[in-house]
Amino acid sequence: MSKSKSSAAPAAQASDPPSSALAVADALCRSAAECCRQHDRVARIVERSDVETEVQFAQQFCEVMHDGLGKLLDAYEQAASDDPGTEGAWRQRGNSLWHAGRDYLRRHNACDQAARRLHRHDSQLLATLAMEFEFEASALLALRHTTEAYRKERPDAV
Repeated sequence: MSKSKSSAAPAAQASDPPSSALAVADALCRSAAECCRQHDRVARIVERSDVETEVQFAQQFCEVMHDGLGKLLDAYEQAASDDPGTEGAWRQRGNSLWHAGRDYLRRHNACDQAARRLHRHDSQLLATLAMEFEFEASALLALRHTTEAYRKERPDAV
């Protein structure tokens, strides 16, 4: 009698089960905090480094963090809509974090678009670019504050 593997083992699922809104909010908080940290890092490198390769690498890594933040924002939106009955202070903070993250990425993308349009030195375009950078800085500050508020509510998330 030959031994065969039992088929009693559970089959692997084709996709991951949906994450709870709380778990995704915690991940969103970590991602937002890392985005802010990388933004600070890029600013320090631009200020201190004369090595263009270092600056470009830091900026590319910051863009990777922005992409990750965007994906987690989408994941939180989906998880929150799948779990509408969950209430609590963490949920309020998570929603605030979602809003701040969306606003930051929107402002960041607006800055990128304004910078790409700046192929000639037009005073109106320079004024628009300066305004977009101010809006982005304000949105980044709001993201920092909402991240800290979430951390205070969920200190184990980080």
